[in-house]
Parts: sequence; structure tokens; C-alpha cells
Amino acid sequence: MKLVTLNDQHLGRMEDDRIIPFDFPGGMVGLIQAGAAGLAQARQAAGEPLPFAVERLAAPLATPSKIMAIGRNYTEHAQESKSAIPERPLLFAKFPNTIIGPGAEVTWNPALSDKIDFEAELAVIIGKTARRVAEVEALDYVFGYTCANDVTARDLQKGDGQWVRGKSLDTFCPLGPWLITADEVPNPQDLPIRCLVNGQVMQDSHTGKMIFSVAYLISYLSQAFTLLPGDILLTGTPDGVGAYREPPVFLKNGDIMAVEIDGVGRLVNRCRTE
Repeated sequence: MKLVTLNDQHLGRMEDDRIIPFDFPGGMVGLIQAGAAGLAQARQAAGEPLPFAVERLAAPLATPSKIMAIGRNYTEHAQESKSAIPERPLLFAKFPNTIIGPGAEVTWNPALSDKIDFEAELAVIIGKTARRVAEVEALDYVFGYTCANDVTARDLQKGDGQWVRGKSLDTFCPLGPWLITADEVPNPQDLPIRCLVNGQVMQDSHTGKMIFSVAYLISYLSQAFTLLPGDILLTGTPDGVGAYREPPVFLKNGDIMAVEIDGVGRLVNRCRTE
């Protein structure tokens, strides 16, 4: 099932090229917290259908308690950055102010940063409270998946010595276009993933190349802190990012980014300097 959040904050279920709108207390996070009952209500919703248009959509989920992200989780990406292959997950955080939806603009002030980069990622949405979860059971705690773009100010990331500021500028976490429930993605390690900029393929990889799998990451993180329903886990980006190309390719005003994950969706956002 594909679930969306509309600009008016109603929820919706995708049916072919139509959106079936419905209400749920607490929005998408409330639906996730409700578990099986929330999913049942979404499946049974019978509102007046709306024709699909990306302009109707907000981010599928905008109020997580946390956004967890993993650095250098693809061997080729670590190699292109001339970094050591991580022996354990390299965790950092993004703030919820970064979240925007499909079709929304990624914006930045060039006086603050002029080295803005794209990162296609599979985003995992936690479905129930997870604390000290075994890896073999970890996927049972997943509600669903969506496409993400971990937009990054490389000069801030490298200059600060830690990554939060360079990763957390407003609008720097596009998500969407919808949240696809976990039952429709039987193996999150079997998904082709790409990023295009102005129609040119920049990243072209496969989630099977992750160093640490989705299940491993959920288990690993849950040993340290509790994962809550609606939390977002960005699982890392493959090689091909702009910063490590020769010459480097950074985003410019008017550029159009598209993150594509087969079986999940296609997320498109335009860049604009302020």
C-alpha cells in the first residue's frame, strides 16, 4: 500500500493514478502508532477520489522524533571519498526542519555554502517501539520505506569536523513521493537506486551493496537508544556524489534532482538559491 500526506494534511491511499483521501488522528505518525488498526483504516478508506498530482503532496511524514542517518554505508562511496571502510555504522543526525516533500524546492544561501551535493538514499520508517532488537527480528519493526535525498553542504560538513550543520540546513531532506508499506518490499537489500541531476544519471547502484543492512542497522541502533514509531532512518548513499567527481559537480540554482528506487518510488525536487 502506498500512503501519502496531502498539502492540507489529510492522508491518502494511492489507487493507480488516484488518491483516496482520509483522515486519521495525528496524521501519518498517528497512523503508524496505531499499528494494524491504522493500516486497516487506510485500506478501508473510501473518500472521494482525487486525480494524482505531485502538487497535492506534502512529505509523507514530517514530524519524526528523530532522523538517523548512516555515513559511508556503501563500499564504493567510502572509496571515492578516500575514506576507510567503516567497521561499524557511522551515525549522524539530521533535524526535522530539513524535511520537505516531492516537488518542493531545496533552497540555500550561497553566502553560507556554495558546495551543495545530492545523495540518493533509501529511507526506512520505524513502525513500532524498538529497544535492543535482534537483527533476525529487526525488519518486523519496519512500517515502510520511501525515497530520500540527503542533501549536504560539503564545505560545512568538512569544515565543522562533525556533520550535523552541513546536513541540517532547512529543506535538506526531501522525502517521498509516498510511503510504501513494508509488506510490498519483501527485501530492502534488493532495490536498484539512482540519482539524476537535470536528467543525467549521477548515481546508479543497488541496496544490496550496503555494508550494513537495514536489519543490522535497526538492531545496532536499538542497542543504544529506543526507536519510536515514525522515526526515520536514512541508510546511506552509493557512489557517484558530486563532491568526489573530477571535476566536482555541485548543485546550482534551477537544477532538478530525481531520486529513483525501483519498487519504492521517484522523488523530484528543484534547487533554488536564496
